[in-house]
Amino acid sequence: MIKHLFIAHPASVGESYGEHFRHALGFSAAMFLGALACLVHAVIPMAFTRTGSGIIARLHDRMVVNRIRNR
Repeated sequence: MIKHLFIAHPASVGESYGEHFRHALGFSAAMFLGALACLVHAVIPMAFTRTGSGIIARLHDRMVVNRIRNR
């Protein structure tokens, strides 16, 4: 049962636990950097004017490409 909790979702997207961990960690790092850029942008509006949206667009593209590849 415990093992199922860790492998069911990664298997459903065609990844091992390690592959899924690596991809999810990469996504979380990019989102963290995007959040920091947005925070700085909130305080200093002329800073990082396109960084947050650019990160979101790249992550979306990566996710869609992976989803299509795994069909």
